[in-house]
Amino acid sequence: MEFDVKDPALAAKGKLKIEWAERQMSVLRQIRARFEKEKPLAGVTIGACLHVTTETANLMLTLKAGGANAVLCASNPLSTQDEVAASLVKDYEIPVFAIKGEDSKTYYQHINQALDMKPNITMDDGADLISTLHSDRKDMLEHVIGGTEETTTGVIRLKSMAAQGVLLFPVIAVNDAFTKHFFDNRYGTGQSTIDGILRATNILLAGKNFVVGGYGWCGRGLAMRAEGMGANVIITEVDPLKALEAVMDGYRVMPMVEAAEIADIIVTITGDMHVLDAAHFNVMKDGCIVANSGHFNVEINIDALKEQSNGVRTIRDFVEEYSMNDGRKIFLLAEGRLVNLAAAEGHPASVMDMSFANQALAAELMHKEGKTFERKVYSVPEEIDKEIARLKLASMDTHIDVLTAEQEKYLASWEMGT
Repeated sequence: MEFDVKDPALAAKGKLKIEWAERQMSVLRQIRARFEKEKPLAGVTIGACLHVTTETANLMLTLKAGGANAVLCASNPLSTQDEVAASLVKDYEIPVFAIKGEDSKTYYQHINQALDMKPNITMDDGADLISTLHSDRKDMLEHVIGGTEETTTGVIRLKSMAAQGVLLFPVIAVNDAFTKHFFDNRYGTGQSTIDGILRATNILLAGKNFVVGGYGWCGRGLAMRAEGMGANVIITEVDPLKALEAVMDGYRVMPMVEAAEIADIIVTITGDMHVLDAAHFNVMKDGCIVANSGHFNVEINIDALKEQSNGVRTIRDFVEEYSMNDGRKIFLLAEGRLVNLAAAEGHPASVMDMSFANQALAAELMHKEGKTFERKVYSVPEEIDKEIARLKLASMDTHIDVLTAEQEKYLASWEMGT
């Protein structure tokens, strides 16, 4: 079996972490139990380009239980948990190509090694696997039925490809499932981003001016958690509807160039590039901390930051101190990459449980029906979304009402008025 991990000797530690995460992933456990009996993915090769974490490991084990040949590579150079990668290889015989801190050349080498396995279904977190397939590895397209995509950023890329007519196979947008973005993006990103910032800096959030760049589901969750820890939250937005919502939620809203002047902490979380640019670095006060929790490290223009500084040093793990030409210090966390995965452990397992349940069931659907799909981006079917919610509620020993026959008739009719 081919693989490339930092050190197979780390496997024992990784196995314990995988088992700990599994205890929090009740929905995925239920799906795995069914998969073990039915083997709905028998003979299918699944190429996954995801963050190599304990939660992802449990997804890989579920896919394998369903009969799939699963191979995993990293979707971000800094998000790999090396002990987890080692355990997947040594304890579970799943090929993994991922090393925390790998350079760009190694990152794409690992993607290509995963593609060498001739996947029938792709599983992406940011669409790098699919984009590589469509550019440098078209030789592997003949084997692909379809794919799935985990993130907002990746879905944006794929919908652009579909609109331009260059997407060559169907993809299910797992990110669009309610049981994904309502919970993973909001509660998972909110908590894990704060976790990454605090692990890297050990600062007190209470009383700080905390700027959130972007008020999508991830931004909402981050703002909620920062406010809960006593920070003065400021939102920046380009969408008037989201900006209005932020105002109605009680936050101050202003352009980033104004927010940057008073910010103690700025976190970009938009999915777009250069949310923090030269004009913003110019006005930041001494000691401002900047971080990114969007998928790619393009949200902060690090080249512009370097141009305005005369030196940089690593002052703590995942904290770089940029000395500006006028004497100010600006602190960049995790090299501008996903701070929640680079400086911490990513989302809690209990919320990734639903996201990866969507991935597993979307892969099952793609295997069964993918050959009948068009070359476009599909939403997760409502019945899958609701089934995952039902399983999650059951695992939490939470019960809900059921419509009576009379209520169903009323909702389906137009004759019964006041």
